[in-house]
Parts: sequence; structure tokens; C-alpha cells
Amino acid sequence: MMEHSVVFSFFLIFSGAAVLASIALYTRQPLLVAYVVLGAALGPWGLQAVSDTNLLSDISHVGIIFLLFLLGLDMQPSHLIHMLRKATLVAVISSLAFMAMGYAVGVLFGFSQTEALVIGAAVMFSSTIIGIKLLPTTVLHHRHTGELVVGLLLLQDVVAILVLLLLNSGSGESPALNFARSMLALPLLAGFAWGFVRWVLLPLLQRFDRFHEYIFLVAIGWCLGMAEGAVYLGLSAEMGAFIAGVSLATSPISQYIATSLKPLRDFFLILFFFSVGASFNLTVIDDILLPALALTAAVLALKPLVFRLLLKTISEPSETSWEIGFRLGQISEFSLLIAYLAFAGGMIGTEASHVIQATAILSFLLSTYVVIFRYPSPIAVFDRLRRD
Repeated sequence: MMEHSVVFSFFLIFSGAAVLASIALYTRQPLLVAYVVLGAALGPWGLQAVSDTNLLSDISHVGIIFLLFLLGLDMQPSHLIHMLRKATLVAVISSLAFMAMGYAVGVLFGFSQTEALVIGAAVMFSSTIIGIKLLPTTVLHHRHTGELVVGLLLLQDVVAILVLLLLNSGSGESPALNFARSMLALPLLAGFAWGFVRWVLLPLLQRFDRFHEYIFLVAIGWCLGMAEGAVYLGLSAEMGAFIAGVSLATSPISQYIATSLKPLRDFFLILFFFSVGASFNLTVIDDILLPALALTAAVLALKPLVFRLLLKTISEPSETSWEIGFRLGQISEFSLLIAYLAFAGGMIGTEASHVIQATAILSFLLSTYVVIFRYPSPIAVFDRLRRD
């Protein structure tokens, strides 16, 4: 296998993405499909043109961090708190229901009890990237539907932290103690962000607001600094970036920051979807195709239904409940991380790991089709549904 420089790898990725994206737009296909297909074609299990997918995956993770930061910039703290209170019961009950669903499919296809539990844990969550990328930033983020989607995703993020802590509990320290420490760190981090923005960041931005390059640098530094601080405290980098964004949301300069960082976010997200396709081992498809298809079908069919039933219990309109259910009708990038960690720890075998990975890819793609053909989104194929 030839080793290429990062520059050459980027040339292949972005030139190839430009070609496939053009074809996708002509044929009215979502751009995400082009990026994943390109990853599978050029990755180690395809043409082997791009071999260092771990590096690309690490780089693309920055895109997720920026995505959450920009989301936070559009969320008013008072609205967010209200929505989190309203969505907590829905998030908890739905997570348990999805875990039971994944466990049942795992047992049905002959996986061990531990493997079935890990599969169940992997399908509990919906994709933050898909859910938020398909939200129109100038429409739904300031409306009830968008806020509820965001609230549910953030609560799932908390559950995901617990699962990841349990998977990493081999250090000998109590997982419950680790989780309690992380949950204590959350309000501390939020309090620090509020104080730092009020007494340090905003005065600096107000004094030097004529220097756009300075604002750009401070915004990136604040986002990445909070992300690293969250990781240090046992939280996720995404959660730290979101808190960084929310802490700036009430500032008049927040919309300028959001606009200036969008191209940077899109650059890294292209790398993320490429790495998803490139990291999948195409040689195991015959062994895992049937359980992966069954699990994907269960996710696509039951997630919207469960969310619809639960959201109706908190007095959400039927149309809104269905829309939220379809927007959250896939599994998550956290699912991929759970599969990698569980496999590395010897909890699951190769087949179970690739069932989770294949389900993630299939549910990403198919749920994207459902959303862009039915609801407003920035990448809708029809002009009447395209909302940036």
C-alpha cells in the first residue's frame, strides 16, 4: 500500500468530492452520500489511495466540534433550559426502548449476550451531525422544532458519556464515581464559561471589534479551549464546544462569528463523512449484511414511531412529533465510537463491530434521504424545501 502525503490525500478527497458532488446534484442525491461513497472507494478497503484514515478521522472530529459551537451560538440559554426540562423524560424512555430494540435484534441473529447489549447501547443515540446539519440554521434553530431536536440530542450526549465511561471502566476506578464526577463538572464548566465571557471575552471583543481577524481567532480559540477543557473534566469535546457557543449566544457579535466559521465547519465535516466510508471493511459485507439490514430497518421504522408516541405525551402536535422522529431516525457517530472501544476491549467480535458500523452508515444515508425529500433542510434536492 502506497503512503501519500496529507496534501495529496486532501487533493484526492476534495477533488473527488467535487466531482461526485456535481454528479449528486445533477441526479438530485444528497451530498452526504457522495462523501461516504468516495471514502469507501478511495479508502484502505477500496482503491487504497488514502490509507491514513485514523488521521483524517481525528481531523474531521474538529468539524463536529465546530458544528456544536455554531449550534450553541444560535441557542438562547433561557429557551435551552426550558427545552431540556421538557425533553428529559422523552430522551430517557426512548433510549431504553432503542436499547431493547438493538438487544433483541442482536439476540435474534445469534450474537452473545454481551455483544447484543453493546449493539443495544450503540443504537440508543441519534446522530448529532445528521440531525443538526439537516436543520435550516436561519429557520428551525429559532423555532420550537429545532430547539426540541437539539434538546434531545444533548440529553442523549449525556447518556452517551455514561456508556463510554462504562466501556472505559477497566482502570479500576468505579464507573459510577467517574460519571458522578463528570456530571458535577458540567455545571462548573457552564459557570466558568458564563463568567469568562462576561468579564473577559465580551470586553475584549467590544474593544477590538473592528479587527475581524481578531474576532475570528478569539472565536476559534474559545471553542477549542472549551472543548479541551470539557475533555479534561471527563465530558465530551462536543459538549464543551456547545457550552462555549451558548455562552456567547446573547452577544450581538454571535451571528457574525457563526457566519464566519461556517466554511471552516463544512471543510471538516466533508472529512468526517469521507472517513466514515473509508474506515468500513468492505470484505466482511457477506457476513454482516443480513443483521445490518435488519437492524437498520428496525432503526428507521421504530425510532420515528417511538419519538412520535413519546412527544405526543408531552403535548407536541402530531406533525411536529413525526418530523422530529424522522430527523432523529438514525444511529449516531457515538455508535461508531462504542463499536471501536468495545472491539478494542474484547467485548465484541469483528462481526458485531461491523454490524454497528454498517448500520451507522446505512441509517445515515437512508434517514438523510427521508428528511431531504420531506422536510426543509439546507441540502434539500427540491427548491421548495431548501432552507439555509
